[in-house]
Amino acid sequence: MIAMKKRYAPLARNAVIASLVAGAVATGIVVVWTGGDDGPPPPAPGPAARTVLAEGPGAALSAAELSSLIAGQEHRLAGNPGDHLSWAVLGSAYLAQGALLGDRTDFRRAEKALRRSLEALPGEKGNADAQLGMAALANARRDFATARRWAESVRARSPEQWTAYPVLIDAYSGLGSYGAAAKALRTLEELRPRTVQTLMRGSRVHHDNGHHEDAEALADEASSRSGGKAERAAAQYRLGELAWDRGEPKEAAAYFDTALQLEPGHHPSLAGRGRAAAALGRTDDALRDYRAAIERAPMPEYALQAGELYESLGMAGEARAHYEKVRRLAAKARKYGVSEELTLARYEADHGLAKAAVQRLAQEWKRGHRSAHVSDALGWALYRAGRAQEGLKYLKRATTPGLRSALSLYHQGEIERSLGLHGPARRHLREALRLNPYFSPLLVPRAKRAVSVLGNPPPGGPVDVEGEPWTDEELPPEDESAEDEEPVEDRDDPSRRPDGDASRQPRDSGSARPRERDSREARESGEARESGGARETGEPRQSGEARPGESSTAGSRRPSPSGT
Repeated sequence: MIAMKKRYAPLARNAVIASLVAGAVATGIVVVWTGGDDGPPPPAPGPAARTVLAEGPGAALSAAELSSLIAGQEHRLAGNPGDHLSWAVLGSAYLAQGALLGDRTDFRRAEKALRRSLEALPGEKGNADAQLGMAALANARRDFATARRWAESVRARSPEQWTAYPVLIDAYSGLGSYGAAAKALRTLEELRPRTVQTLMRGSRVHHDNGHHEDAEALADEASSRSGGKAERAAAQYRLGELAWDRGEPKEAAAYFDTALQLEPGHHPSLAGRGRAAAALGRTDDALRDYRAAIERAPMPEYALQAGELYESLGMAGEARAHYEKVRRLAAKARKYGVSEELTLARYEADHGLAKAAVQRLAQEWKRGHRSAHVSDALGWALYRAGRAQEGLKYLKRATTPGLRSALSLYHQGEIERSLGLHGPARRHLREALRLNPYFSPLLVPRAKRAVSVLGNPPPGGPVDVEGEPWTDEELPPEDESAEDEEPVEDRDDPSRRPDGDASRQPRDSGSARPRERDSREARESGEARESGGARETGEPRQSGEARPGESSTAGSRRPSPSGT
């Protein structure tokens, strides 16, 4: 018996290899072990416990599987309340359930369970599972700086613990530290090559660095490798988002349909399908999907999207009701520690008080949240508050990384137009419409009117047709270690270069250039004919782009909506 206990001691210290649940979900049976000198050692982990510990809110388990796992852990802890590992499993399962169902009350339960785990065994004594659970919880609450601190403390003690790296990638991406996210991905690919979770994180990192075809290929591979319906639904949703980003709503809707067939009620896919349906002119279907998404997961971003669709249809009363709902839902989320500041600021900038949006986003920047999304929103809010020149600096920052969204390009073009920079304004507005001609039901008509007003460049080639090239000195400062910095008011030191931006590093010359999509070429050639051959292109992707991780199948076939 002593020999057996020694044999299993290392397993008890590693939650990925040792769990107190034995196939709870697969069999519906929970093995309860109350400990004691004469009791058996902990059994080998069940797949549900391993998944939920490793993936936190992204755990690829269905609602029924999570419910079964939670019930089993609660039953076990009733007889053994000092079991730190079961508390960590329970907390991570609550977190995954809250993310899947959009129920933020589960986040509070998750935090209580994870803190109980840390009370039973502190992190510095080896409770990495609870620490990473806290990091994943902070990511789900959009507190990326806190998530980074939790996860980096685990990595410092155990650099080979692969479960730290998915959480780090999420945190770094949320902070806008795209180079750090790429570095963490490389380590994850070495420790866990070609797994579904690695492929999904890789898809995000490559997309953020402008490698869109690589991002799609990795998501497609993740879908083909997925082992369960929930996991495959997440991959199909990812493919749908990528299709939407490149301006293909019909293909995006097909991916979202597949995700919903696999996981009925998958609220991100409901909202995504609503957005695609609106772009395709199926407004009744779009409004139905938005209603279903809000009912399933009352999230402010869904209410904002629905409100803007109603406004574009001239339904002012319904639009106002949804805009008011944005505030209510954000306030409710705040009670559970979830930050909805970015969504609130977007609402305020376009439909409320622009100065309030600037204040909210300045606080986000002060916390170290400096992603392209925050840069875009802050730049636009500054413009709407009458500070266009300042706002342009943040929009340049937002469109400098590989993540060049149609919305950000539209915002930059409109600010440049207001400043009389007609050449770059024309270029960025046209690029926004080429990238995704459906990016917003409210803003696309405005973008088209602006392009029409600007017209074609005058004969003879004006000197500002491409605009003045931006320089590092034009960018606002970024110093991730100085979290108390106030960027909006710090106007005298705009010379520091963003840290860890992989998109600015020298690129290798040996890798192949990803092919351009036929549909986009068709749109571009059509625009060239309409403008008499004076079509201006966006910044071209250079050949031989350096990849942040292991080389994937860039230039491969386009994946089908079924993921096969």
